[in-house]
Amino acid sequence: MRGSDFAEWTRRFEEERERRAALGDPDWRRNATEHPAVWASVQRFQVGEDGDGTSLLAKADRAGDPDYARAARLFIAEEQNHARLLARLLASAGLPTLSGHWSDTIFVRVRRLLGLRLELLILMVAELVALRYYRALRDGTTDPLTTEVAARILADEERHIPFHCARLHTSFARLPRPLRHPLLLLWRLALLGASLLVATDHGRALGTLGVGRARFVADVMGTSGDVIAAILSPGTDGPAQGTQGDDTRLTPASDRPAA
Repeated sequence: MRGSDFAEWTRRFEEERERRAALGDPDWRRNATEHPAVWASVQRFQVGEDGDGTSLLAKADRAGDPDYARAARLFIAEEQNHARLLARLLASAGLPTLSGHWSDTIFVRVRRLLGLRLELLILMVAELVALRYYRALRDGTTDPLTTEVAARILADEERHIPFHCARLHTSFARLPRPLRHPLLLLWRLALLGASLLVATDHGRALGTLGVGRARFVADVMGTSGDVIAAILSPGTDGPAQGTQGDDTRLTPASDRPAA
């Protein structure tokens, strides 16, 4: 998408906000039950979702596209809603949220030092890791409330990735061609490092949800090719449009049902 097309993204986010309001919250009266390792993992992901987005929004304002700045605010609102949903899920199990986590602190500080292009690339690392994590949480739990919360967050994340790809395509088009592929190679290395870190830090939870560490890393890295193609190719919206519960294009071939 070109910068002027971000009015369409604003419309999509606003439609989703209206749909979410009409749907209402999950039934929090149900008491969620999970393995302790999964709850510890959810607590750490909740910290990562809980931010005000001040740095990103300031850079979006300076980018000079009011439509993009508006869409970015709606994106941040969805991320904050994820933090709220996860907090309510933890509360339904009688568990508190964490005040912080070292991995999130480092991630936020690095992002704030960068310009919009590099901040979005780092944000995309987190988004791709989250995409695989919430799919594991949705598919691997037997608790209905946890499944519902994970499915709602996953549906949002599937829309967020093509949104960021659209902005990065605009940004990369302004870069000299010789710099584009080396920068994306470094991004893939950062993605690999982050996925390895999460696979190690959340390994017990992932195993409980039926996803081994190696499988998690391979699945995250398997989505990077579509993202790079969306960033570099004109007219490409991203690896998935993100209809609720339909993450086929972001699902590795080994996970897809036979035709």
